[in-house]
Amino acid sequence: MRNNVLSKVLGVFSIAVLGSSFTYSQAIKTLPLTPPPLLLGAAWYPEQWPESRWEADLELMQKAHLHMVRLGEYSWSRIEPEEGKYDFDWMERAIDDVGKHGIFVVIGTPTQAPPAWLTEKYPQTMRVLEDGRNVGRGERANFNWADPKYRELTRGIDEQLAKRFGHNPYVIAWQIDNEYNFVSYDDNTRRQFQEWLKTKYGTLDSINQRLDSAYWGQTYTSWDQIPIPNTHGNPGLMLRWKEFVSDTWRSYQKNQIDAIREHALPSQRITTNMMGWFDGYDHYVVARDLDFTAWDDPLGHWSNPYDPVKNAATHDLVRGFKDMNFWVMETTAGSNMAKGQMRAAIWEDIGHGAEATSYWQWRDSLNGQEQNHKGTLVGVDGTPTPVYEEIAQVGREYEKVGPAVRATTVKSKVAILQSYKSRWTINWQRENPYYNPIDELMSYYRPLHALGQSIDIVSPTDNLSRYKLVVAPGLDVIPQAVVENLMRYVEQGGNLVLGQRSGMKDGDNSRWPQRQPGPLTTILGGRVEQYFALIHSVPVTGDWGANESQLFAERIQVQVPDVKVLMRYGKSNGWLDGSPAAITRKVGRGTITYIGIWMDDAGMKNAAQWMVGMSKVKPDLLPVPEGVEIERRVGAGKTIFMIENFSKSEQIVSLPHTMTDMLAGGSVQNVTLPVYGVAVLTQKTDRPASQN
Repeated sequence: MRNNVLSKVLGVFSIAVLGSSFTYSQAIKTLPLTPPPLLLGAAWYPEQWPESRWEADLELMQKAHLHMVRLGEYSWSRIEPEEGKYDFDWMERAIDDVGKHGIFVVIGTPTQAPPAWLTEKYPQTMRVLEDGRNVGRGERANFNWADPKYRELTRGIDEQLAKRFGHNPYVIAWQIDNEYNFVSYDDNTRRQFQEWLKTKYGTLDSINQRLDSAYWGQTYTSWDQIPIPNTHGNPGLMLRWKEFVSDTWRSYQKNQIDAIREHALPSQRITTNMMGWFDGYDHYVVARDLDFTAWDDPLGHWSNPYDPVKNAATHDLVRGFKDMNFWVMETTAGSNMAKGQMRAAIWEDIGHGAEATSYWQWRDSLNGQEQNHKGTLVGVDGTPTPVYEEIAQVGREYEKVGPAVRATTVKSKVAILQSYKSRWTINWQRENPYYNPIDELMSYYRPLHALGQSIDIVSPTDNLSRYKLVVAPGLDVIPQAVVENLMRYVEQGGNLVLGQRSGMKDGDNSRWPQRQPGPLTTILGGRVEQYFALIHSVPVTGDWGANESQLFAERIQVQVPDVKVLMRYGKSNGWLDGSPAAITRKVGRGTITYIGIWMDDAGMKNAAQWMVGMSKVKPDLLPVPEGVEIERRVGAGKTIFMIENFSKSEQIVSLPHTMTDMLAGGSVQNVTLPVYGVAVLTQKTDRPASQN
C-alpha cells in the first residue's frame, strides 16, 4: 500500500516538473518521508552487479518487506577510481531506485577498503603487522587507522559523500567504516603512542613510578625508548596501549563523523557496526560520539552454534554502550539454523532493544573472499534462497507490530558490570588457562535471567542508582573513580555482589596495596587472603547448598563481627579447609557481598535466588517453560512482551491475565508456541506484569 501511494505521488510530481531542470532525484527529495519504527534490511552491493539487474533485486526486496538497505561500505574504488575524480552518479541511481520501492538507505563509508591507487601512492597508509611486514593489497582492513594521510583521505571521501547525499530523504543513517578491528605497529603509530603517554603521565618519573618500570630494568630515560608492548610486556604499559588503541579508534571515527555532520541533515544518524564481545578496544569509549550503537550478529555458524541466552546477553551488552536502543546491522542464518529459528532469533533482537535487523548479505557474490557464504537471501542466480520467505514473514510482522513498539525500550532493576580493562587484564594473566572472563560473566547472567529478570550490562562508571542489584563478576581493575562509584551505590542503599577476581588492580594495572577487593575491603569487612587456580574442583557448602568451586578459589578472611559467612570450603588442599568462600555484610541501607568461588549451574542458581531475595527485586518477566525466551519493552503507557520458543517441543505459556496477541490477533490467556514459534503480547502499564 505505501509503495502504491508513493508511486502515484511521484507520478503526479513528475508531470508537474516535466520540462523543468528538476531531476527525478530532486523530485523525491521534496517528499516528507519517515522510516517505520522497526526496520528490516539487508546489505546490498549494487556495484558488484550490472545495473540491468538492480530492478529485479529491488522488486524482490520489496516483496520481502525490506525497509532498508546498507550500501557503499566497500565501494571506494568505484566512487573515486582516481585521486580527486569522483563518480557518484551510479550510487545516486541506486539510491533513487531503492527509494522508488519505498526502501530507505544506510550509507557505509568505504574507508575499510582503500583503492589500489591510494595504497600505491601513499604506502604509509597501509597497516603494518607486529613483525614489521606490510599487509598486502586486497586483504581485509589493510589500512593504518592512525596514519594522518589516511585520515585526510577518509575525511575527503566522506565529505564528498555527505555533500552529495547528506540531504537525500531516503538516506536515514551512516555507518562509519566496518567492524573496527586491526591496528598498525608502524613507527609513526609508536611515536603517537609515546606522545599519548607523555600527555597522560607528564613526566618520565611519573610513568616509571606508576608502571614500576624498575622491575626487570624497564626504567625509561627518554620517551622514544618506550615500545609498543607485546603480550608479555609490562602489564601497565599493555593496559595503556589498549587505551591508546581505543582512543585512536574514537578519533579515527570522530574524523569521519565531523566530515559527515558538516554537510548532512541532523536526521541522518551516525553509527558503526561493532562485534559483540570483541575486546580489541573499549566500546564504551568509541560509542561516545555515535548517535546510536549497532552490532553484527552472525548466527548458527558451525563453530558457534546459536545460544539464545548468550545472544540475549550480547544484545544487553550493546544496549549498555549508550544506554539506549540499538540496531543489528548484520545478521545471517548459517547452515546450522533450523527452519523458523532465524525468525525467532530476530524477534529476540527486538525484545532486547533492537530497532532494526539487517541481513548480511542480500545476494551471494560470484567472486571475492566472501563467496559461498550460504546465508544470503538471494543466490548467485538471482532467485530467492529458502530463508527468503522466513525473512519476508518477519518484514510483514515488523510492519504490523512496529507502531506499538515505537518509543519502548528495556527497563531493568538488575545490572551486571562489564569492564574491558578487567577483561584484558584477566586474559593476560588467566592463572588457569580455562578461565574466561566472558564465561564468568555468563555464569551469573544465566541464572539471573532464568529467574525472570531483565538485565542491563553496563560499565562500572555508570550511574547505578536505578538498580536494586548490581553484580560485578571478575571486576579485576577498579580505579579510584570506580571504587567511589561502588561505595556510593552501596551507601545509598544498593546491593553489590562482587564475583571472584574482583578488586585486585588499580587504574594502572598495578596491584592495590590492600588484598582483594582493594579499597573495598573496608566496607566489605573482609579480604581475600590467597587465591588458587584449581587443577581439581574443591567442595563448598553453606547457604547455597553443597557444591564445588571450579577453576578458581579464593580463601576469605572475616575482619569484623557483623560479616555473615555464606559458604565455606570443605576438606581439600589444607589451605582452604573450613575457610569462608563467600561473605556478605550490611552497610547502611545497602549490602556488599563477595563470592570467591565459581560454582556449577546448580550452585549459581541457588546463589542467584539468594541475590534477588536479598535485594528484594521481583521478576519483571512472565514465567515461561525452560527453553522459552521472553523479553519486556516498556514505554508510552504500555508493556510489550516478546516470547520465542527455542525448545525442541511445543510449549504453552500461561498468562497471569488477558493480553492482546499482536501477531495472531485477539485477546489471549494462554499462548501455544510451536517449536521456534513467536508471540508478541501487549498490555497497559497499569496491569501487573506477573502475579508476583
